Amino acid sequence: MTESAVIKRWVHSHIRSLDAYSVAKADHLVKLDAMENPYVWDADLRAEWLEVLRATEVNRYPDGKASELAAALTDAFSIPASLGLLLGNGSDELIQTVALAVGGSGRVMISPEPSFSMYRVIASITGSAYIATPRDEKFDIDADALLRAVVQHDPCCVFIASPNNPTGNACDRNLIERVAEVCSGIVVVDEAYHAFSESSFIDRVQAHENVVLMRTLSKLGLAGLRLGFLMGDASLLHELNKIRLPYNVNVLSQASAVIALRHLDWFDDKAEKIKSARSDLFLALSSIAELEVYPSEANFILFRARSGLGETVFAKLKTHGVLVKNLHGSHPQLSDCLRVTVSTPEENQLFLDALTLALG
Repeated sequence: MTESAVIKRWVHSHIRSLDAYSVAKADHLVKLDAMENPYVWDADLRAEWLEVLRATEVNRYPDGKASELAAALTDAFSIPASLGLLLGNGSDELIQTVALAVGGSGRVMISPEPSFSMYRVIASITGSAYIATPRDEKFDIDADALLRAVVQHDPCCVFIASPNNPTGNACDRNLIERVAEVCSGIVVVDEAYHAFSESSFIDRVQAHENVVLMRTLSKLGLAGLRLGFLMGDASLLHELNKIRLPYNVNVLSQASAVIALRHLDWFDDKAEKIKSARSDLFLALSSIAELEVYPSEANFILFRARSGLGETVFAKLKTHGVLVKNLHGSHPQLSDCLRVTVSTPEENQLFLDALTLALG
């Protein structure tokens, strides 16, 4: 695309160098590329939800503080009362909020890679320097390298995803503690996949004034609402709230999430079904000699095809009606890697059937 004079003169070079986030088309495909929850609300829950929406006044601005929703989140997830809470239009907005608050030219952000791509992108948007520290061959964080980088570069922000996307493994809680102790900046613990993991740092957040813990309702089964929340030291979140755009969580999302949280047991049940299906799918994939499969505490599984065949397998899966995430080329450690969302037993079997054909 040709750059106009306006773009060349006024759009920052670090913005022009970025690629816009793209979403693959999934028409007529079994969609297993985006870590979405496959279960839809049952009839009774849907009826209750629609009754609430009928009474919702969309001609009025929403509650700017989302007070009812904040209270529902605090109760549902046992968020310590001493912590502040900040809501966002998905966790991406919350990452951006933190980055805008502390980032900028001459400042550094750090994250172990491979990890969620938006950490690097949003750091770049703010003009911050971004440093990726390594993970080992099992995708565990190189703790010594991360701690050295924190001491050397004095970052304004460190992002740690646990469980990590796209690898599925959780971060050792003791490492998060050590990072928090040596880091003068904000340590963001991203628990987007908390519903599928046995590990959480939520009970230790209040012990560190520089740690904020981030979650989202997307993976739990409410991706369409675009709702994330951040908890941490109340005085720190008071400052972050100054950056939040007015009415960033719309009235329909607020009302819908409050209803959903009243039925959290329904969503927890579906998370347990996904965890059980994850075990079955992991065993099935591990039995295929052509693949290297990585354990996961999230609602997806990362696997690697034989050298040079990752993109071919991805293309053949699409030919056979299944869309997964192609990670080949996104990071040197992810060569020939694909990521599949754990879905219903029926869709998981469709994927396995397509994979057998793709590898045949």
